Amino acid sequence: MSNRPAVVIGGGVVGAAAAYYLAKSGRPVVILEKGKFGAACSHANCGYLSPSHVLPLAQPGVLMPSLLSMLKPNSPFSIRFRFSPALWSWLIKFALRCRRQPMMQAAGGIHALLQSSRQLYSQIIADEQMDCEFEERGLLFVYKDESHFHEFEHVNELLSREFDVVAAPYAREALNELEPALKPGIAGGWLFGGDAHLRPDRLMTAWRKVLEGMNVEIRENCEFKQFTSGGKTATAAETSTGTVDGEDFLITTGAWTPFLNDQLGAKIPIQPGKGYSITMPRPEICPRFPMLLEQHHVGVTPWESGYRLGSTMEFAGYDTTINEKRLGILTSGAEVYLKNPHCAPIIEKWYGWRPMTPDSTPYIDRSKRYQNVYVAAGHNMLGLSMSPGTGKLVAELMNDETPHLDATRYSLSRKI
Repeated sequence: MSNRPAVVIGGGVVGAAAAYYLAKSGRPVVILEKGKFGAACSHANCGYLSPSHVLPLAQPGVLMPSLLSMLKPNSPFSIRFRFSPALWSWLIKFALRCRRQPMMQAAGGIHALLQSSRQLYSQIIADEQMDCEFEERGLLFVYKDESHFHEFEHVNELLSREFDVVAAPYAREALNELEPALKPGIAGGWLFGGDAHLRPDRLMTAWRKVLEGMNVEIRENCEFKQFTSGGKTATAAETSTGTVDGEDFLITTGAWTPFLNDQLGAKIPIQPGKGYSITMPRPEICPRFPMLLEQHHVGVTPWESGYRLGSTMEFAGYDTTINEKRLGILTSGAEVYLKNPHCAPIIEKWYGWRPMTPDSTPYIDRSKRYQNVYVAAGHNMLGLSMSPGTGKLVAELMNDETPHLDATRYSLSRKI
């Protein structure tokens, strides 16, 4: 085995998991991060580990409701319309996939990664004694209205029949007994008992400790520019701080990946989907369960150390501002369902760019330009949930081992 390192470009949760499995296989590993390790989309999301999130966003019947919701001033979904061929191409591909057959095709790959990752999380967190407020309590989908509560029964039947993912229903009084933080009169909820949650910033702190204990080198403020190559083989990564030699290379740059399409020799259709969160102390009546307030698209996560509201989806390009209106949608939505929806003082207002693909499925593959460059990007809203399975799979590909999942589902060559 060469003593030259495997170079991981991107220090988020996917890059961390890949570095872990590469180092575990006995390889020297260097992580190159253009900012701070774990400080981008991995920092302040809702922390869900969600085998329940099997179905892609592109589903039959979603187009018209999504378009109509954009006309409402408090819509959780928005697009900043502008001249952007990449955005319009993405939207067309998404629209064409809003049919049952493409939905089920994508769901198969999503399900495999989610199930693998959920099992691996329990193993890794126990083996490495990672302090990240990990709790296997489930995830509660909450519905204000009877009609929406009962409509979800059809989704639950599909998930149960096709993927063996099952939620338990709780109607009105039973729901209030299960989750006293909810206001009276909420129609019902569905509890996915196989889901879990953790605190993502603490996970990344724990990842750093584990990786450095495995002699993984983490270089921060080190922005990748391009590869030095000899024909079809990349020999080094040129960065803002110098050249880094490597045996092979892995790009885990999330929403920034389209800027590296030339280096990958592929046009990866990723759009940044901006999500927001607000972190605060635990309110007086704090939820027992992490929740999705489905009709208002608000995520609620309680930890021993705090409390977070998150979600919304804003296609605004690589905009770096915090839109206070989007934060207001989170708080106003929570007020509909919760007795104590927020608590002062606000600790952090945050946004992150989710790497959205038209089929909600990531790309995990060897690049088309260089035989020793790989990519693992495009995990949409599920980067945290999918990262261990992704890390293990891409390490298997880089080590020329038999993959534990069907890697063709995540191919750069798949048609969207």
